[in-house]
Amino acid sequence: MQSISIRDLKGFFVGNAEDSVGGTGCTVILCPEGAPCGVDVRGGGPAARETELLKPTAAVDRVHAVALCGGSAFGLDAAAGVMKYLEERGIGFDTGVAPVPIVCASSIFDLACGSAQARPNARMGYEACVAAAEHHVAEGNHGAGTGATVGKFHGPAYMMKSGLGIYAVQEGDLQVAAIVAVNALGDVYDWRRRRGIIAGMLNEHRDGFADTERCMLVDYSCTSPLFGRHAVTNTTIAAVLTNAAFDKTAMNKIAAMAGNGMVRAISPVNTMADGDSVYALSAGAVSADINVVGTLAAVVLEEAIVRAVETATAAYGISARCDFPWMDASLKGD
Repeated sequence: MQSISIRDLKGFFVGNAEDSVGGTGCTVILCPEGAPCGVDVRGGGPAARETELLKPTAAVDRVHAVALCGGSAFGLDAAAGVMKYLEERGIGFDTGVAPVPIVCASSIFDLACGSAQARPNARMGYEACVAAAEHHVAEGNHGAGTGATVGKFHGPAYMMKSGLGIYAVQEGDLQVAAIVAVNALGDVYDWRRRRGIIAGMLNEHRDGFADTERCMLVDYSCTSPLFGRHAVTNTTIAAVLTNAAFDKTAMNKIAAMAGNGMVRAISPVNTMADGDSVYALSAGAVSADINVVGTLAAVVLEEAIVRAVETATAAYGISARCDFPWMDASLKGD
């Protein structure tokens, strides 16, 4: 299995647009030929669009784009720009009257970064499509990861900057990739390299991690909602792409299996203060076993989550992993 570029996946075009001052952005995955798509929503507070169409019982069997957005529910407006871009090119579901592009979208809550009035809109969604056509995409503080943060159980004073992560692999002629905006209540772990927590909630002296899991257990008797306790909320959203040939029903299962990578890399995860969601899209004709692709999808998502925090840089007064030398120093010898 070898690492490849997201640009190597045929049938998909990925692009970013962002407002780096306002602290928000969007990442668009275009599939002009249409792609069977499934979704797995495990978080308690999702902000999403066209999710019902992804159920196996719904009539539409392909989508034309997925938008990962900042801006909380406001950011879903970016999908209108994606629809406009596709409509101008005659791409969409054939209604017999006009093509209607099928655009799914999910948003993270990043209103506490930069300006709370800065949100992805139709223009930004259109700009992300233009960037996607040119395969212009970057990790870290870009696209949907522009205002992403992690480790927020004790509030913004102890959280860290996160971002957008991308990871793609190829085994034989099978390709699987993941794109993720990591904006979690919990901490990010790198178990594959035995590093434990690599980003998350800092301790009082900012010289170590507080360990959100442990802190939640100590605070178990507090029953006030997480949304009301802190000024920042969360949600990690991802899309897994493959050139393996599957229908919509199978892609829903692959999305669910991919979610296991999120569970391995983030804890606590899928809380009532997270809207964690994973899309899975198929564009290609490679024959592969669903269990293999689902397992590989979890692997690439786990790696993309690690990359999201490792490529992020400080912004909006929030420190990133690269700002703490002790983090890498403590891992020497691993």
